[in-house]
Amino acid sequence: MTVKEKIELLPHSPGVYRYSDSSGTIIYVGKAKDLYKRVHQYFVPPERLNVKTRILVSKIADVQYSVVNSEADALLLENNLIKQFKPRYNILLKDSKTYPWICVTAEPFPRVFLTRRVEKNGSRYFGPYSSVVHARSLLEFFGRNWPLRSCRLKIDSDAILRGKYRPCLDYHIGRCLGCCVGKVSEKEYDAWIEEIVHLLKGGVSEIIAKYKAAMLQASEELDFETAQFCKTRMEALQQHYAKSIITSDKDRDLDVFSLVFDGPEAFGNFLRVRGGAIIQSLNLGFKMQIEEEQESVLSSFIAEIEAKFGELAREVVVPFRPDVTIEGVNFNIPARGDKLSLLELSAKNAKEFRFNALKQREHSDPDAFRQAVMEELRKALGMQELPRHIECFDNSNLQGTNPVASCVVFRDGEPSKKDYRRFKVKTVIGANDYASMKEIVNRRYSRMLEEAPDDLPQLVVIDGGAGQLNFAWQAICELGIQDRMTVVGLAKRLEEVIRVGDPYPLFLDRNSQALKLLQRARDEAHRFGITFHRSLRSKAALHSTLRDIPGVGPRTEERLLLHFGSLARVLAAPFEELSSLVGPSLAKTITENGSGCKSE
Repeated sequence: MTVKEKIELLPHSPGVYRYSDSSGTIIYVGKAKDLYKRVHQYFVPPERLNVKTRILVSKIADVQYSVVNSEADALLLENNLIKQFKPRYNILLKDSKTYPWICVTAEPFPRVFLTRRVEKNGSRYFGPYSSVVHARSLLEFFGRNWPLRSCRLKIDSDAILRGKYRPCLDYHIGRCLGCCVGKVSEKEYDAWIEEIVHLLKGGVSEIIAKYKAAMLQASEELDFETAQFCKTRMEALQQHYAKSIITSDKDRDLDVFSLVFDGPEAFGNFLRVRGGAIIQSLNLGFKMQIEEEQESVLSSFIAEIEAKFGELAREVVVPFRPDVTIEGVNFNIPARGDKLSLLELSAKNAKEFRFNALKQREHSDPDAFRQAVMEELRKALGMQELPRHIECFDNSNLQGTNPVASCVVFRDGEPSKKDYRRFKVKTVIGANDYASMKEIVNRRYSRMLEEAPDDLPQLVVIDGGAGQLNFAWQAICELGIQDRMTVVGLAKRLEEVIRVGDPYPLFLDRNSQALKLLQRARDEAHRFGITFHRSLRSKAALHSTLRDIPGVGPRTEERLLLHFGSLARVLAAPFEELSSLVGPSLAKTITENGSGCKSE
């Protein structure tokens, strides 16, 4: 039976489909609300598919499927099959770390410790924790406030009665009450463990309320020692969990998902809120091997979190709806209030995760990093092509004197200094930045059209606001190359991007690498232009003094300055001293023209 014949037999039911190549290797696993309709979407005329999906379809030699009862079951089965077969064209989950868990053992006088191995031995596990520092701080907090044992001894009633063990150092310094020698009952110890378990599940508010009630009751009964103990424990809990309690509703249980997309990659953050407190947080990265809908990526994220963290809360906060419905779970897209604040916090974490991933890639794989930055800039500016060739212009003058301009070139995200150019403004008189910019841009691209018409930049950046940008755009339009490049201005005061014909500036994220690349080009153009301008100013300053005196050349000027030390001393020198140095005729000329030099 051919692939097309198998497709025609697919049922209109939720399920999971699997594509195999000619060698029988599974190359893609997908879920569907309706298997028949979903699989048929792949087998359409090739021009309706993107390039990567077209390649996938060309390699499909067989189709298999599994029918399930619901979309949620399809989501979980898809997740498990992807982990089992690791298909080439599925979303790649970039998360190879083993996360720490807090384990509460199933034994008399249970131990509480950190582990990265989850064993099916009856113990209770809480986590995973994306930050081992956070997990350790929890254990330290428990150790300071509950006298739990840290030893691995096998303690039971028989061992205690026989006096098998002797108290260790923890007992003598008060960290443990000596459960190994019967100093504390198993019932009392289990009560501490249940409090810790309740805290790990997010029941902070209930534990604090319990201690507050116990404190008030003890104070009424004049049991001030117990009241003080309850107060101390309550304050310790409030202080430790103060940073986590961020919602006004202390009974709120929900899960929060957010995603940030960057080309073929996505960066996600998950927050688990129990009792109004964030008790877990996790970042995950995804790489799409073929084009995936954002809703599908979110569904994969949700499935992975459910596999790692267990059952979801009844309310799940998301930025948009996933492409599955899960029975008993309400997906909420908040518009205001605490839930929106939680979603924004999660999105902030996802953006930070993306930023750190890019920074890490900058050192480990600089080529991939630069590619990602250029892709980010392309999307931000709405360009069709990747800005592999960027040119940035800057004007420089001092009250209209020595007007110059610079053009710096970036190729593949890096400065190409051999392509830098500097210009003296020729046709503009006085301080006219707008006209100067138009002249320089016109000269630059007129020459490029003559010498290298195929090497025009994809992106031109003008240092300045709407005025400079508009005059630069006029020059480009006059040359007829406006359709071959994108031109933007970068205003320094607020770092806003000005676009041609758009009255509203574009504000890029201050931490975005795209903005940093534009700033780097702008700063390099400014540095290059200022260096050239200072050089011309220095030459002009020297020329306007001694060099304007007839008969004074470079060597005479150097001899005079070395002898007298400054221009003022040369002009104030006695005639006899000047004569001994340059001769009476030139000394007379310098003396007669000295007042003119001073006035300048």
